[in-house]
Parts: sequence; structure tokens; C-alpha cells
Amino acid sequence: MSVEIGIPAPDFEGQSTKGKIRLSSFKGKRVVLYFYPKAFTPGCSRETQRFAEMYEKFRELNAEVIGISADKLPTQEKFFQKYNVNFPLVADPELNIIRAYGVLSDSGKSASRVTLIIDENGIVRAVIKGLKKAEEHVDKALEVLKSI
Repeated sequence: MSVEIGIPAPDFEGQSTKGKIRLSSFKGKRVVLYFYPKAFTPGCSRETQRFAEMYEKFRELNAEVIGISADKLPTQEKFFQKYNVNFPLVADPELNIIRAYGVLSDSGKSASRVTLIIDENGIVRAVIKGLKKAEEHVDKALEVLKSI
């Protein structure tokens, strides 16, 4: 089952590059939750770099950015450091969060590239997928945040 617009985003708790985080602890802020297939691949690297470059723009819109992949925490930490990421990257090697959001890839081993916009009350307001370039998710997420 995939997450749909207008429903509450499934809460989760996970280990991240900034310690343990829980989605519900961001209540009162908007959240850009982006799922990516694999750290250090070209598309995922460009997408994460772009989110890091634009992070302050998201903060100005009362939004927090959270990245999630099936990579283990040590890999996420190396990815975080290499690209000077300033927001949490969540490790989901058991695919629990990825499955809860219905974004499991066709291979069944990683996440599909999907970005969700979650409002201050935890409701999914947008689902972004199917863009030609991974880094386009960043600009589209900013565009959506400005419109809601």
C-alpha cells in the first residue's frame, strides 16, 4: 500500500545520522521526507547534495528535510559526511519504514525515489515521483511547499 495525499503519514522511529528520530516529534513543522534507492549512486548523490544546498530555503518555509534509504547507518554516516548534509539521513536496512510508506522498489531491496510533503499536523499533502532527474525532487518540493 502506498501513502496517499490527505491521509496521516505513518509515524516511524529510526536511527539516523543525527541520532534516533521519530516523525511525530516534528509536529508543528512541515516535513520533506525523501526516499532514495542507494547512497553514493550518481542520482542519489546529486539529489542529496541539492537538498543540502537548499536546506536553508526549506527551513525558511518551516520545513525539515529527512532522507531515508535501505543503507545501513555506517554507510549513511559516510554519505552524510561526504556531502556535508545538514539534516538527518535515516537508515532502514530492514525496510520497515520503506514498506510502511509503500515505496519499496521493484527489486524489493531498496526504496523507490519518492518525496513526500507532510504538513504541520502530519498529513501527507504531496507525493512527488516519476521525475526525470533525481535532483528535480528538490525544486519540486520547494515549489509545493510555497503553494500550500
